[in-house]
Amino acid sequence: MQNRGRLLIACADQPGIVAAIAGFLFQSGANIVHSDQHSTDPWGGTFFLRTDFEMPNLPARAPELEREFQGRVADRFAMRWRLSLAARRKRLAIFVSREDHCLQELLWQQRSGDLIADITVVVSNHRRLQPVAERWGVPFQHVPVTPETRAEAERRERELLEGHVDAIVLARYMQILSEEFVAGWRERIINIHHSFLPAFVGAKPYQQAHDRGVKLIGATAHYVTEHLDQGPIIEQDVERVDHRCDVEDLKRIGRQIERVVLARAVRWHVEDRVLVHGNKTVVFA
Repeated sequence: MQNRGRLLIACADQPGIVAAIAGFLFQSGANIVHSDQHSTDPWGGTFFLRTDFEMPNLPARAPELEREFQGRVADRFAMRWRLSLAARRKRLAIFVSREDHCLQELLWQQRSGDLIADITVVVSNHRRLQPVAERWGVPFQHVPVTPETRAEAERRERELLEGHVDAIVLARYMQILSEEFVAGWRERIINIHHSFLPAFVGAKPYQQAHDRGVKLIGATAHYVTEHLDQGPIIEQDVERVDHRCDVEDLKRIGRQIERVVLARAVRWHVEDRVLVHGNKTVVFA
C-alpha cells in the first residue's frame, strides 16, 4: 500500500469527468486499480467518484500531483476533492463513558487488522473503562464533565487531540459536544445511537421500545453536527425481535448491533469510502 493513492471527488455532473481523471492519472504514470462512481442525476445532478491508483514513489510525488490535478482537472470541473495516501494510517480518539461494548469491538478490530487505523487515545468522563484501555495498551485520559466545567473539559480535550488525531469516535459517549467543538471537527466525529430515535427519545429507550412491543431494533452511525443525532448517516442495521424478548434481551441485542454498525462506519471512514452530500452520504463500501 506504500504507493497506493485514493482520489475522492464531487462536482456537478457533466460529460468528460471520468475521461479527464483517467487521462490525468495515465499521463502522470499512475495505474488505476479500482474505481467507483455515482451520479444523483446525469443531467444536472452531482457526480461522486472514488478511485484507487498505484504510482511509483507516490508519497514524495503527492504534493506535485495535487498541484497539477488542481490546475489541469479540478478547476475545469469545479471539483471538491482530496487525495489520500493509503499508507498514512488515520489516528483515532475514542470517547467513552461507562459502556465498553463499542470500545472493545474497535480495539479488537484494530488489533486483528480489520480496522486499518491507529487508536491513539481513549478519552472518558469516567474512570470505569480505564482498565480496558490499559489492557489493550492504549493511553487513557480522564476528563470529567459537569454542566459547570463543560467548557474547561472541552478545552482540555482539544489540547489532547489537536495535531495528534484525525477523527473522533463517540463509542457510547454520553455527553453532548458543544457547537464550537463540533465545528472544529466537521465530518470527522462519528457517533452511534439506537435507531429508535426519534420515536423513543429521552431516558430508557429500550424500556419504551419494550412497552410498545417493537418488532425491529437497530442502530445508526452518523457524523456529528450541531443538530443532535441529525447528522449524515453512514451505516445502519436492524434485527428482528418478538414478544419473547424482555428489556434485557433488547439491550443485549442492541449492544451487538451498535458495535458492528459503529465498527463498519469507522472502517469506511478511515478507508476514505464516505463522501458527504448535504445531510446525506455516498458510501462506496
